[in-house]
Amino acid sequence: MKAAVIVFPGSNCDRDLAVALRAAGIETEMVWHKDTSLPEGTDLVGVPGGFSYGDYLRCGAIAATSPVIRAVHDHAQRGGYVIGICNGFQILTETGMLPGALLRNAGLKYICRTVPLRVATAESVYTTGYASGDTINIPIAHHDGNYIADPDTLSRLADEDRIAFTYADNPNGSVHDIAGVLSENRRVLGMMPHPERAADAAHGGTDGRRLFAHLADALESA
Repeated sequence: MKAAVIVFPGSNCDRDLAVALRAAGIETEMVWHKDTSLPEGTDLVGVPGGFSYGDYLRCGAIAATSPVIRAVHDHAQRGGYVIGICNGFQILTETGMLPGALLRNAGLKYICRTVPLRVATAESVYTTGYASGDTINIPIAHHDGNYIADPDTLSRLADEDRIAFTYADNPNGSVHDIAGVLSENRRVLGMMPHPERAADAAHGGTDGRRLFAHLADALESA
């Protein structure tokens, strides 16, 4: 099992994500955004949270043009696994690897707190450690987490069971309370909350630990 965590100028959750992956038993390598390839044997790509390029222009817009993104896109096209968290989710929507967009929070303020999430589907390698309908507590830290998509896309996401997580108490105005979505092949996940910040009891909670533990199991058996 091998993961690559992409590092952009302004990433600030890359180390946290790497620590959570390694704690789950996944060999993890940091990859600079100017690299043009992923390490040989990469199973999973992590696109971390933070403020890539200072959120200039639009969150994730500049990072989406980084040289390494072509390799990430090709990895996803080959059926590889990709997880984008917070700014990583924004980047994945900017690249078109996931549908929709993330707008300014409805309250126009940065939000940083732990929120209750509902697991909307257990049918993915990322959510198989939970039961559909479970409520878990995961931190958020974003200014532009208001998920939006056109009505056809929203219907397709619902019909295809591709909504991974929803907010139990919507903090940012996201349509249908959406906190995370899956790609058509269910191997790319984007989510605004930070499971890597809820993977160690010493840091306040472990509800995110199961995501990484069961992801490791899925990669090992793939």
